[in-house]
Amino acid sequence: MHDRVRQEIATTAKTIVIKVGSRVLTSADGTLNRERIAILGGELHKIMASGRKVALVSSGAVGAGMSRLDLKQRPTDLAKLQAVAAIGQSALIEAYDQTLRHLGCHVAQVLLTADGLDQRASYLNVRNTILSLLEFGAIPVINENDTVSVDELLTTFGDNDRLAALVTNLIGAPLLVILSDVDGLYDGDPSNDQSHLLSTVARVDESIFSLVWDRVGGISQGGMRSKLEATQLVTRAGENVIIASGHKVGVLDRILAGELEGTLFPAQGKTISPWKRWIGLAVQPRGQLKLDAGARRAIEQKGRSLLAIGIVSARGDFSKGEIVSVIDEHGAEFARGLTNYARQDIDRIQGKRSEEIPQVLGHLPYKEVIHRDNMVVLDNV
Repeated sequence: MHDRVRQEIATTAKTIVIKVGSRVLTSADGTLNRERIAILGGELHKIMASGRKVALVSSGAVGAGMSRLDLKQRPTDLAKLQAVAAIGQSALIEAYDQTLRHLGCHVAQVLLTADGLDQRASYLNVRNTILSLLEFGAIPVINENDTVSVDELLTTFGDNDRLAALVTNLIGAPLLVILSDVDGLYDGDPSNDQSHLLSTVARVDESIFSLVWDRVGGISQGGMRSKLEATQLVTRAGENVIIASGHKVGVLDRILAGELEGTLFPAQGKTISPWKRWIGLAVQPRGQLKLDAGARRAIEQKGRSLLAIGIVSARGDFSKGEIVSVIDEHGAEFARGLTNYARQDIDRIQGKRSEEIPQVLGHLPYKEVIHRDNMVVLDNV
C-alpha cells in the first residue's frame, strides 16, 4: 500500500542517509554476515541508479573483526574490543567495496566520532568532504571510530544512531532511514501480539519515549530509545526519518516507492539554517546556565538575547565561544547558545545589569551573554 506523504518525501529526497545497525549486519554468533551486506549493496546500487545520492552510516566493525579473527564470542575487555574493531574496520569496508565495486559504485571509508563534530572548523571540514564524495558519485561508508570511542563499544547500542542524525543534519539530507532489527515503533512490547506497529508518529515527545520496551519487556535505555533521540534531532531540523527492519529484503526499494514500511517520523516545521543546526542540534553543550522566569519569557516570547541579569546560576567548565545549555528554574532545557563569557566571568556577573559589568570585570566585552543570533530555542526547532 502506498502513502501520499511518504511518496512525496521519497520523491523529493535526492540525498538520503541510511543507518544500518550491528544486529542487521551480523549473524547469530556476532560475526559479519556477508550475504546481508551483498543484499544491502544491491539495494544501495538501485538507489544510486535512480539518480539519488546516498551516505551510509554503518556499524559492524566488531562483528567483522570477529569474523576475521575467527572469534566465537565478543570480547569483554575494552582494549581487546578496540583491537578487534580496528581489524574489523578494514574487513567491513572491504566487504562493502567488493559488493559495490562489482556493481559499478565507489565507496569511501569515513571514520568519525560525535565529539569530533563539536568544533565548528572540523564540522565544516567533514561536511565538505562528505558532500564532495557524493558529488563524485561515491557512497561514503561512515562509522563511529570504534578504536577510540569507549561508549560505542561498552554498550550494545552506541553513538551510531546519534552519528547518523548528525550526518543527516550536517549535509542537509531530507531523509534518514534507520534499518534496525525491528519493524519500527510499536505501541507496546513488540513481542506482545496485542501491540501494533505505528505507521506514523507526528511528534517525538515523552509520550512516545514511554512506548520504548527492551527484549525482556521493561523500559529500555538503549536500542529504540537511542533511535528516537536521533529521530528527534533530525525532525527538529526539518527533515524526515523512517525506522524499519533491515532484515527484510527489498525494504529500501519499498520505502523509496512510498510504501507503508516501518514507522515514519515527519519533519517538524521548516528546515533550519546550517548555523542553527550546529548550535542547537550538533554540539554537545559544555555547560549550563539556569535562568529566571523573566529571562525565559524574554527569550522564548520576545526573541531577546540573554543578559547577565537573568542568570540564576552556572554549571560546567566552559570557555568563551563554547555552546552551553540554557535551562529554566525547574531544570528544563529550552535553548542552547554560544556564550560570550567563560564560566568564571559568568559567576561574577550573573544577576547584574549590563551597566554594572564594567565595575566587576573592569570592562564590558559584550552586553549580551548569548546574542539572539547565536541562540536556538529548542521548541522552535
